[in-house]
Amino acid sequence: MTSHTVSAAAAGTWMLGDLKVNRIGFGAMRLTGSSAFHQGTPRDRGQAIRVLRRAVELGVDHIDTAAFYFSRLRSANELINSALAPYPDDLVIATKVGPARDAGGEWAAPARPDQLRGQVEENLRQLGCDHLDLVNLRLMGQDDISEHFGALAELRDAGLVRHLGISGARPEHLAQAQAIAPVVCVQNRYGIDAPGDGQMLRECAARGIAFVPFFAIAGKGREAGAVRVEHDEVRAVARAHGVSSAQVRLAWILQQGAHVLAIPGTGNPEHLVANVAAGALQLAEEELQLLDSIGRSAS
Repeated sequence: MTSHTVSAAAAGTWMLGDLKVNRIGFGAMRLTGSSAFHQGTPRDRGQAIRVLRRAVELGVDHIDTAAFYFSRLRSANELINSALAPYPDDLVIATKVGPARDAGGEWAAPARPDQLRGQVEENLRQLGCDHLDLVNLRLMGQDDISEHFGALAELRDAGLVRHLGISGARPEHLAQAQAIAPVVCVQNRYGIDAPGDGQMLRECAARGIAFVPFFAIAGKGREAGAVRVEHDEVRAVARAHGVSSAQVRLAWILQQGAHVLAIPGTGNPEHLVANVAAGALQLAEEELQLLDSIGRSAS
């Protein structure tokens, strides 16, 4: 598949509240450096901006970011602003609040409910927006999120936020949030070798809520990236289709349900095209079962 035929539209669409998006999006975390946050070599600024613009050209209309995605010389939100503002009308920018980092990049105490407005306003400032399309509350070990989610619901009522989601959440958290305001998405870790969140996948499907896995490609590498030795089953399916293992992982994710969105991140233009192209890759039932066996052995 050549790059000029690649389109994020091939993966189909889903509604985030009243916002229709292609199911292949883009995660901005890796724009800041060769590894997540303040470690590693800063990403070339010009290349990061080109990747963002190319993503939109390829039909990506859903970008996931956060104000705490920054390294010593790079800020994901600032790069998005520089590359894409004034934003296309159909571009949905989703951000996260909850975690906090100090100016030196060290992790600080998570935000209290009364500090979430400041985090929302910082995202607005960095992105150059008058409102945020979607804000996810990233859980930081709370058993009850009612106060935090209630604070975000107030910002939604005030017009600063359009839609709300939760991240790193369990089914009881979803119930707590939905008792306060509508939830349009859940972002949790999920992938071929991290299948432990099947319950939330099913809960979201039953409620018509988007399920947005992170680390779908990185697997156990998590923030450090895809540093694992790939499973033989993934490599076999990749060879059969003449694609990369990363593309197989993304195709598997998207075939877990029509409500599943993928947000692979990269600072590499070629990887970007390959990620978007994975939205058109259809795996056979026996291939899905083979890949599912990885998760059963991992759990």
